[in-house]
Amino acid sequence: MTQVPTKLPVLVILLWMAGLGAGGQFSKIAVFLPELSVIYPGHGAAIGFLLSIISLVGILFGLIAATALNSIGAQRMLIAALLLGSCVSVFQSIMPSFTVIMASRILEGVSHLIIVVAAPTLIGTLSLPRFRGLSMSLWGTFFSVAFALTAWLGIPLVSTYGTGALFMAHGIFMALVGIALAVLLPAESVKSTRQAGSRRLPNITDIARRHRDVYTSPFIAAPALGWLFYGATFVALMSILPTLLPAEHRSVVAGSMPMAAIVVSMTLGVTLLRFIPAVKVISLGFGIAIVMASFFLFLPTQPWMAIALMGSMGLVQGASFAAVPQLNSDPSNQALANGGIAQAGNSGNLIGTPLLLSVLSLAGVKGMLITVIGLYTLGLMAHLLTARARSRLPIVVAGAV
Repeated sequence: MTQVPTKLPVLVILLWMAGLGAGGQFSKIAVFLPELSVIYPGHGAAIGFLLSIISLVGILFGLIAATALNSIGAQRMLIAALLLGSCVSVFQSIMPSFTVIMASRILEGVSHLIIVVAAPTLIGTLSLPRFRGLSMSLWGTFFSVAFALTAWLGIPLVSTYGTGALFMAHGIFMALVGIALAVLLPAESVKSTRQAGSRRLPNITDIARRHRDVYTSPFIAAPALGWLFYGATFVALMSILPTLLPAEHRSVVAGSMPMAAIVVSMTLGVTLLRFIPAVKVISLGFGIAIVMASFFLFLPTQPWMAIALMGSMGLVQGASFAAVPQLNSDPSNQALANGGIAQAGNSGNLIGTPLLLSVLSLAGVKGMLITVIGLYTLGLMAHLLTARARSRLPIVVAGAV
């Protein structure tokens, strides 16, 4: 491990780029749903399942991936997942039949899940303590950055060369990142995330025990519990809030909202993480989000409100991943915590947009905003309650509460 510090910046950037590839597995579908509807006519709402099926894989197998990670090792699984994702995306570039591309999205969901569990676990394991907050905050931006890059680079690519070219480019990108990590990622990192003496794949008993262990531990479960409520609102509000604004502001706000989250996470969020525990940064983010959402209830709607609301979520975004190594010094527990985040985030993504759209149609804008405030309050309460539970346990983790 003596070479890790000199390679650390490159490794962290490459692991983050693996996250961009995972984010692209969502964004290449979400940004181009209209084009896919033309390619696959007659499938109507079923086109949406091309997007949501990855969330279903994450919900069902999030902790299974984390358990397998502890058996096989993060490095091996990450590189295999990147290469699998590359092969699937290159295959999808031929635009096969709808049934076939839907089946391929299940494989892509497996690839996505392994990446979002293994990569942050490796970042947390390899990062030096003084840079860990910065590294984990950078990782937390991968989803927003992937969507932004898909919009900025993908739209002109698709308009010139077609949707297949985007899928091919995504596949090549994932292959290059996988090859680079296979060359540069130290072999010792496998040992650091593999449980001693455990080489076998998990069975049903192992999986059930891991779910129990994760969700009864205030250390392992805390990041995931807060992330559930972040996931239930972030993508949904990025879609809904611009529609509540005057038409002349919608495009600017839609592009500025994810960038606000990224900027706040990498500036204010990173600075705060140098001085206070990540859990307190998350709680601050939820608290500010409650205030920002309340402005929508009591003040005339302004573009800055939507941007500020997403900015406050940037604190939750980066600090949630930074909380994983702060609360869990054991790499195997970090893998489980990241698996929990994947499971909770996909659950939030799956239910959030339908929930808020349903409330919007039944109770109007104010009803939806009250629901958002309620979700943020639950996220804040989840962290307050798990912090209280940790304070009552005999094991003390420095900076964790």
